[in-house]
Amino acid sequence: MSSSQWILQSTTTFSNGAKELARRIDEADAVLVGAGAGLSTACGPEFAYAGERFERLFGDFGQRYGYADMYSGGFYPYATPEERWAFWARNVWYNRYACPVGEPYRDLLKIVRDKDYFVLTTNVDHQFQRAGFDKQRLFYTQGDYGLFQCSEPCHQRTYDNHDAVKAMIEQQRGLRIPSELVPTCPVCGKPMSMNLRADDTFVQDEGWYAANRRYQEFVRDHQGQRVVYLEIGVGGNTPAIIKYPFWQMAANNPQGFYAQVNYGEVIAPAAIADRTLLLDADAAQVLAAVSALRS
Repeated sequence: MSSSQWILQSTTTFSNGAKELARRIDEADAVLVGAGAGLSTACGPEFAYAGERFERLFGDFGQRYGYADMYSGGFYPYATPEERWAFWARNVWYNRYACPVGEPYRDLLKIVRDKDYFVLTTNVDHQFQRAGFDKQRLFYTQGDYGLFQCSEPCHQRTYDNHDAVKAMIEQQRGLRIPSELVPTCPVCGKPMSMNLRADDTFVQDEGWYAANRRYQEFVRDHQGQRVVYLEIGVGGNTPAIIKYPFWQMAANNPQGFYAQVNYGEVIAPAAIADRTLLLDADAAQVLAAVSALRS
């Protein structure tokens, strides 16, 4: 497609954009939120996967294995499962259980709590529920740091990992956990893995399918209504999950309005330009401003 077929920059100023987004949500029958990693990144340095926070929490791993961020640590070919789970236990603990709730998530809840809303997200850090969002209005498509699954997988079920991770954190020494703490499948005895979508072994359990049904029902129930399709912090890695469907829903709903907040990269089809708001801005600042306008 030629450049004329796309909108590639903010469509208004920050101040006017926040006011328009607040007004559109005020007038909406429903709000469908699509959230990506940029929303958690906007929560600040206490959520960073690299830099000072990595050095403080994972500097010993970085020195031994040669990586400089937590994301890379998840893909490192550790020699033993004891080493691998020492990393994953610490990663899960500090990014799922022992971290604060990001203010942008609290602001987003303030913005939508009085509306009929639903959240579709690729994030796996559980921030939405920890911020107080209704679990029945959330669909985590890519998994959850708080869940284990069989690595095969021999069955389609996931397992809460809080207690197992806590034990690994407390008992790891020399970047290893005790062998008896390495998690194994209770059905087949094979190694467990994180319930994170990385390949075709990802387990979509009953809860995943129930959330998917609620998402599809929300979309169907609001067809033709004044829906704000609010996309926040979604990059180009997995556009087929949030970005492309939101564009299509906005295009197919004359009453719909598409809003995208993404620092450093905004894009939308020019075909929906008359019903689109693009803000190349920090999500934390945008959500704080819109929350203040709607309070």
